Amino acid sequence: MRDFTLTRRAMLARLGAAGAAAALPWSARAAGFPERAIDIVVPTRAGGGADRSLRAIANVWEKYLGQKVEPGFFPGASGQVGYALYTGKRDPDAYSLIYGNMGPELIGWVLQKPEYRFPEDWVYFFRTDNEPTVCFVRAESEFQSIEQVVEAAKKKTLTVGTSRLPHPASIGILALGEETGAKFNLVPLSGGNKTIAGVMTGEVDIGVLPAGVKPRTGNQSRILCVFDRKNPLKDSLDGAPTANEVFGTNIPSLPSSRAFGIHTKAKMDHPDRLAVLSESLSKTFADPQLKTEVEKAKVAWETIEAGDEAACTEYAEGIIALAKKYEPLLTGKG
Repeated sequence: MRDFTLTRRAMLARLGAAGAAAALPWSARAAGFPERAIDIVVPTRAGGGADRSLRAIANVWEKYLGQKVEPGFFPGASGQVGYALYTGKRDPDAYSLIYGNMGPELIGWVLQKPEYRFPEDWVYFFRTDNEPTVCFVRAESEFQSIEQVVEAAKKKTLTVGTSRLPHPASIGILALGEETGAKFNLVPLSGGNKTIAGVMTGEVDIGVLPAGVKPRTGNQSRILCVFDRKNPLKDSLDGAPTANEVFGTNIPSLPSSRAFGIHTKAKMDHPDRLAVLSESLSKTFADPQLKTEVEKAKVAWETIEAGDEAACTEYAEGIIALAKKYEPLLTGKG
């Protein structure tokens, strides 16, 4: 997947891609939109990573929207409950958006094969972060390195806590096992908080999550490796290497990436409204207050990375391809 980090100037330019209406003056495009609160469907639990990230963004975004951002949480079936509700029950009028973690939720979509379709029913139009996924242990774990984990897992199957079975981090540890001969058993623990608890209490041997696990756990955890082709956060992740560096493997980059999505019909019918949403978000991400809000929410600022619809689409297509490739391992049929 190509890196789509954008400068603020480039970001403002590219976010005009919502259609011809984006070329109009702000006042003409807005035409009174939004006149009421923006409803956000979050397909995970309140208190999780998406909730913390969304609230930090909303604290700044609301002043550019001039309206409230009102999240509703609909967890279940690895995010698919929220997507089914959004695509089937919410009006495609641009007043309702979905805010999700594209990686696990698209992987879940591939594995569960629901009736709603991507990108026919919804598209992602604004990425908010790009977060490497990692393997971690509690600080007092017997495992001091990823090499020790792999050696132990060659002798006996190790349990691996993950927030949900369909997740880029799940693909990472399964791919590592496939490449090295190590044996791992994924244990979905229903969210990042419960996954951290499972690792810290010894319920599972190791855990895999996005890199945000580190600012949340501090010196109580140790990051052992990163499932990426590079580790831009190495200094803040205990100096952890990439899995490829250690084992000479060719595991693809498997970041976690959250984004706002909109009904495809709303995109087509209301390009002027989409332009308002996109431009107000770009202003939010150019506002210095956002860093303060993000850090208060214990989200790693280094992972915040705005991206336009093209960046979202490239990520989505890449993760769908990986989900199909690793489907046998993720479903236990490999």
